[in-house]
Amino acid sequence: MTTQQRLQQAIRETPILLFTKGNKMFPRCGFSAAVIDVFQQLGVPFETIDIFEDAETKPALVSITQWPTTPQVFVGGEFIGGGDIVREMFANGELKPLVESALKAAAGEGA
Repeated sequence: MTTQQRLQQAIRETPILLFTKGNKMFPRCGFSAAVIDVFQQLGVPFETIDIFEDAETKPALVSITQWPTTPQVFVGGEFIGGGDIVREMFANGELKPLVESALKAAAGEGA
């Protein structure tokens, strides 16, 4: 399985997935820390993949999203954007219903 295939599988299987510099316990940049904080404030389960753990992760991720910067956030298997977009969606109330819908769908409850 290629790195890109592995990432695509993780995106499909993980309702809320953040590609970050560092991880949720030890973010390694301010933007990643800010996005992790958003999901912690929402109080929802989420996973992170540290782009520094494998040199192939970042190029494979960029080939999937065509988005050059990190963090990158996927909700319900869909790429929703990077740090600024996610923080804006959180601030204006758009993120919470999207997250709740993805979690319900993952639990088999429908959207």
